[in-house]
Amino acid sequence: MSATTDVRRITAPELRARKGGEPIVCLTAYTAPMARLLDAHTDLLLVGDSLGMVVYGFDSTLPVTLDLMIAHGAAVVRGSSRACVVIDLPFGSYQESPQQAFRNAARVMAETGAQAVKLEGGLEMAETVAFLAARGIPVLGHVGLMPQSVNSLGGYRAVGRDDAVAARIRADAHAISDAGAFAVVIEGTVEPLARAITAELPIPTIGIGASPACDGQVLVSDDLLGLFAEFTPKFVKRYADLGKAVSHAAEQYAADVRARRFPGPAHCFGMKKG
Repeated sequence: MSATTDVRRITAPELRARKGGEPIVCLTAYTAPMARLLDAHTDLLLVGDSLGMVVYGFDSTLPVTLDLMIAHGAAVVRGSSRACVVIDLPFGSYQESPQQAFRNAARVMAETGAQAVKLEGGLEMAETVAFLAARGIPVLGHVGLMPQSVNSLGGYRAVGRDDAVAARIRADAHAISDAGAFAVVIEGTVEPLARAITAELPIPTIGIGASPACDGQVLVSDDLLGLFAEFTPKFVKRYADLGKAVSHAAEQYAADVRARRFPGPAHCFGMKKG
C-alpha cells in the first residue's frame, strides 16, 4: 500500500517558520511500515544514518553508505504522506567539497522524493550548506555531539562543558544558520548552552540530549519504543517496552510450534469440495 496523495506534506520553509512557535515533533524512521505508523503524529521524519547501528548492528554510523540511505529514504517517503522527510548524508559523502555534497544530495533528493537532507558540521561545513541551499536543496544542520566524528571525539559524551568547546559549538550553530540551513539539530550538548543557542538563532533548533527550550525534539524511534532493552541513553524517555513484548511473542510462538499447537486447523488451507 502506498502513501495517500491527498495530504500535503509539511515543507522545510514551513518548519523554519515555526521558530519560537509550536514545537517541532521529529522521530527517526527507516522503513515504510514504521513511517506509516509515525506519519500522522510527527512534523519531521528523519531517516538518520543511525540506521547503521539500529538496523544493521554496526558499532557506529561510519559504515553507512549513500545507497543504504537512498534505499531506506525512499521507503520512508513511500510510507508517509504528511511529515517532512529529511535524509542524512552519510560519512564521506559530502565532506570533500561543496560539489561532491551537491552531487550526492541531488541524487538523494531525486531518487527518494525527500524534502531535505541533513549533514553534520559547523564552521567547516558552512560553505557547503550555502552551496546546497543556493541550488535548491534544503539543509538541516547538526552541531554539538556529531556521531560521524566519534573517532576524533573519543566516544559518545555530552559536549560544551568546557568554555572553549562551548564557544566553538555556538560559532558552529551561527555559521550553519547564516549559511542558509532551515533548522539545526543540537545533539548531546549541555542544557544551558543549547538553551542559549536556541535563543540566539533565527532558525529552529531541534534538540536531542540538549534542552527543553529547543524549538523541537528528536528521538530514535527504537529508543522511544523500548526495542533496545539493554541500554537507555540518559536523554531518552521510553513510551513503550516493545522489546519485551516482541521477545514474549516469539517465546509463545516457539512453544506452540514445538508442542505442535501451531499451525492449527484454522491456519491451514483445505481442499475445494466438488
